[in-house]
Amino acid sequence: MTALTRIAGGLAALLVLAACSSRAPEEPSLTVGTTTGQVHGLATASAREFLGVRYALAPTGERRWSAPQPVPAQDGVADATHPGARCSQGTQTAGTSEDCLFLNVTTPRDQRPGERLPVMVWWHGGGYTSGSGADYDAQRLASRGRVVVVTVNYRLGVFGYLGLPGLAGSGNFGFADQLAATQWAKDNAAAFGGDPGNLTVFGESAGGMSACALLTSPRAAGLVERVAISSGSCFLNWPAGGLFPGTPAQTPYTSLATDQADGVAAAKQLGCTGADALPCLRKLPVDKLLPLNAAFSDHLAYGTDLLPENPPDAVRAGRIARVPVLSGGNHDEARSFMGGAAMADPSAITEATYTNLARTAYGDPVAMEVLQEYPIQRYPTAVEAWSTVVTDSAWSCPTLAGNQALARSTKVFPYEFAEAHAPNVSQVTVPGMAQGAAHATDTPYLFDLGGKNLLGDAAQARLGERMIDLWSGFARTGTPPGAVAGTATSATVLSLTAAGSTPVDTGSDHHCGFWLRKP
Repeated sequence: MTALTRIAGGLAALLVLAACSSRAPEEPSLTVGTTTGQVHGLATASAREFLGVRYALAPTGERRWSAPQPVPAQDGVADATHPGARCSQGTQTAGTSEDCLFLNVTTPRDQRPGERLPVMVWWHGGGYTSGSGADYDAQRLASRGRVVVVTVNYRLGVFGYLGLPGLAGSGNFGFADQLAATQWAKDNAAAFGGDPGNLTVFGESAGGMSACALLTSPRAAGLVERVAISSGSCFLNWPAGGLFPGTPAQTPYTSLATDQADGVAAAKQLGCTGADALPCLRKLPVDKLLPLNAAFSDHLAYGTDLLPENPPDAVRAGRIARVPVLSGGNHDEARSFMGGAAMADPSAITEATYTNLARTAYGDPVAMEVLQEYPIQRYPTAVEAWSTVVTDSAWSCPTLAGNQALARSTKVFPYEFAEAHAPNVSQVTVPGMAQGAAHATDTPYLFDLGGKNLLGDAAQARLGERMIDLWSGFARTGTPPGAVAGTATSATVLSLTAAGSTPVDTGSDHHCGFWLRKP
């Protein structure tokens, strides 16, 4: 062999080695084995998605109003390229089904072999009566945050929160679904490249209220390492007319006795009474039950096995899971609700009705003090004035009080979403009133809603990146980047806007000295 031949052979070998070393690493498989069988998902430019994965048997027939039942391992490979049905909701059955206990798993596409990522389980909002996990496209959150995201369906309205005397699980079926889906995520985290020992439940609105309840549930022991609550403090407390004009006073939770009494009344409307009420209701078609859905908003029941205490009482007493909590709300929460009410009935919130709204909500003489604290002349419209009163009294100051109470028992990182130019997710438009950081306007910064990125410009996109970094950083370590640690007396929160993230005194901003004063 000549020297030239040896050199040529050596170069060829080097070229082979170089080609092997420069080859792109093998991508994670789209077929994954789970405790319920194999599933085959899809790849996008940035993520792997496994959609419509069943985590419990269909809650139909005799399983209607029973605890979620585990799915036996299935043979073959289940298609996981399309979301499962939305849970029955509203007044229409199109696109919804009682057979709805599905979840969706999203991971970064470039996940490295052996990498174990934090797992974030999303409980959606919707007043306990609407929504689905698939509404929240988690590709941006998973890929930028380098987390595994699981978005969950759970039973809603009458199907999720009905109670009847003697019915096991009364008022807790939706909550039980959330817990079952979270357990499935923990059991299967490693299969998707997640860390089963680092799981965060996070939720907004009804999902946040449920996440706050989780902190007080015996079932939380060992299930989660962190909880993030958005617009869902255990302490939320709406006065009469505080959700919408004409609605009764309410909180996110109800006693088992009240839930069961409401269930008896609802059953009677449908001709189901006495000992035969449950079998009678189970025989009815979905469309006969859907008109009752609204009656079971904010009907997550306490005094039960899953939720022994009213969550705010448990928080005050320190009977909670000792896990880090990220907790906050939006600067202008009530503008979504009052703006919607004003669009439906322009006569509901006006200068002429402002005093009566305050009297209905707070009674005399407090109403007169409220009118002095919030003179209508200070605001461009009566709708904005009343929205500010309700935001401060029912949302922001109770959230502050709740965070202070949590801080006595565990680590809390309070925040407030205050971006004035957030996407108008609720399509609320009231002449003279800016939408501001209304309820649910924070969600497009973590998710693409309905598969669409709603962040319209570079400044909004940068805020979305900062919020993803905040939530995923919290999930990773328990301490969000740039965090403000809460205390039992502090009113300082991390304010999130497109201009930056800065500490602010939320108590002063929302008149909490007025609302949280001792009687």
